[in-house]
Amino acid sequence: MKIKLRIGAFLLGFTSMIFAQDINKDDVLFSVENTPVYAKEFVRVYNKNLDLVHDDSQKDVDTYLELFVDYKLKLQEAKVLGFDKEAKYLREFGSYKKQLAKNYLTDHKVTDALVAEAYERVSNDVKVSHVLIRLNSTESDTASVYNQMLTFKERLENESYDTLRKELHNGESIFVEDLGWFSGFRMIYDFENVAYNTKINEVSMPFRTQFGYHVLKVHDKRKSKGSISVGHIMIANTQKNRSVNPKARIEEIYKMLQEGKEFEALAKQFSEDPSSAANGGKLKAFKSSQLSYVKFEDEAFAIENVGEFSEPFQSDSGWHIVKLYDKKPIGTFDDLKPSLEKQVSRDPRSKVINEAFVETLKKQYGLTNSNENLDYFVSILNQDYYNRTWAIPSDLEKDKVFLNIKDKMFTYQDFALYLQSVQKQVNASEKFNAIVSRFYKEFLSKQLMKFHEDHLEESNEEYAQVLNEYREGLLLFDLMENKVWNAVKNDTIALQNYYEANKNKYQWPERIEAIVISTGDKKAIKEASKLLKKGEDIDTIKDTINANDSQKIIVTNGTFDKDHRSIPNGMKFKMGVSKVYKQNDTFHVIKVNKVLPAALKTFEESRGKVIGDYQAVFESEWLEQLAKKYNVVIDKDVLQKVKAKIKG
Repeated sequence: MKIKLRIGAFLLGFTSMIFAQDINKDDVLFSVENTPVYAKEFVRVYNKNLDLVHDDSQKDVDTYLELFVDYKLKLQEAKVLGFDKEAKYLREFGSYKKQLAKNYLTDHKVTDALVAEAYERVSNDVKVSHVLIRLNSTESDTASVYNQMLTFKERLENESYDTLRKELHNGESIFVEDLGWFSGFRMIYDFENVAYNTKINEVSMPFRTQFGYHVLKVHDKRKSKGSISVGHIMIANTQKNRSVNPKARIEEIYKMLQEGKEFEALAKQFSEDPSSAANGGKLKAFKSSQLSYVKFEDEAFAIENVGEFSEPFQSDSGWHIVKLYDKKPIGTFDDLKPSLEKQVSRDPRSKVINEAFVETLKKQYGLTNSNENLDYFVSILNQDYYNRTWAIPSDLEKDKVFLNIKDKMFTYQDFALYLQSVQKQVNASEKFNAIVSRFYKEFLSKQLMKFHEDHLEESNEEYAQVLNEYREGLLLFDLMENKVWNAVKNDTIALQNYYEANKNKYQWPERIEAIVISTGDKKAIKEASKLLKKGEDIDTIKDTINANDSQKIIVTNGTFDKDHRSIPNGMKFKMGVSKVYKQNDTFHVIKVNKVLPAALKTFEESRGKVIGDYQAVFESEWLEQLAKKYNVVIDKDVLQKVKAKIKG
């Protein structure tokens, strides 16, 4: 790709001065069609992605700059083509922007009380069942439902859970559920509050959440079990190889463990969990009440001593044997405080924090809950407001200024429309002055938050950077999907032509149809090898070696290439019985029934790989066209400053 370089005015002798200069916020590293790209952005992105880059060549500043220029060329093309004006893009970006802003529209001085409460709750688990009557969150006439919940409370106090579930639960309007154990942040905050504030064996008073009315019973409370580190061997419930019975296979493995075979070796050889098998079955540590797989968690925490393993058990995903590596109690308050502060700020309990944040904004913009115009709005309300039929008076001075937040003006019409929109939320016992005062407070809070959110990109650098990364990433995705990925995927003729020109890349490797016998017992593998050479069938071999209900060998049959995990490294494919191999601390002998030579894959067999390969070629040619289409100018002097900054 050809890039025009703008030669700076400095002489070679002044290079040291350049290196001594820091990067200014207005330093433009390069431009694409006169659109500036600032050096600060490049340095920030380079440093941020440095640890993620596995190709050392891309850590070179010049190489990374080429990639960054390519990135900006694509963005320029996306804007020229109008992708940033597409309705789908605007909707998705707007949704993300609103979601991201929530993290910055909060008071970060989280109260010690909220954090201390959160720590207490993550340190203790509670076991709960509940009865729920679903109710629309806007429903205000709830007296009959509340009385019905009082009846359910009494029944939950005096009758068994099973009786109530059988009689009341319909899965639509009424739910009777055993929620099991949970800890802080596992339920919505309103529900969590009641659960932790209700004593063991007591039933709460009816309470309302966003889902409806609940009563709950606390069956037990306990200290958190902390976190645990385990490994597992898993055999999936669904098998492609019909010769493998999941339950029988896990029992075979369990017998081998009992006979002293190494857990990690068996996990590497037989576990069908792709995320952990290569690591000897080890999983990331998890906390009590954290997993959705209750059976797995219970079995894991039930293991008492490090190094011990469970009996086989079944979950929704498959059959497991779990080994315990470590157990740790819950961390100290000081250890957990930073993460708890983040959780609290994102949790519904943050309403307390949000209210404090609004108060901060009021001070920032010089506003209070009082407003000299409120008396006028009290005077124009009437009985229609209680009847929810109130309309804005025709003589309202619509354009009269009601409120100013910096340079943003709100009129009488704005507040009148708000009053009209919320009249369904009042009841006849509330006085007009109280109504106007309450809704002014709401109106002010919402407008303050919206104003601050609308100007957040200007006032918060971190927010602006994160938002821009998503803006550009979303734009780039839409462009690539439209101009490269779909273009390639849907161009069958071009794909077939590429396949024909590169057939040598799409070959089946040499494979075998074979039977693999594996064991940790050297004597058993020798016996298996002898029986295979004698021509004994597999069932006879298994019955002979696994006699007396022992489990010395495991048999796998199918079609394998040299990279298959069941095939020992370096094995040569030829008919007959192989020599004995040792891999993953396990012995193997293989009977090859058929050798399938390397062969050309058909276009359909290669389609996925062909698409990926051709996309890379197509994108490279497309980028060359973009480089010719748009003028790129790099400031050599600023580039020197960037290199000095990165190396320094």
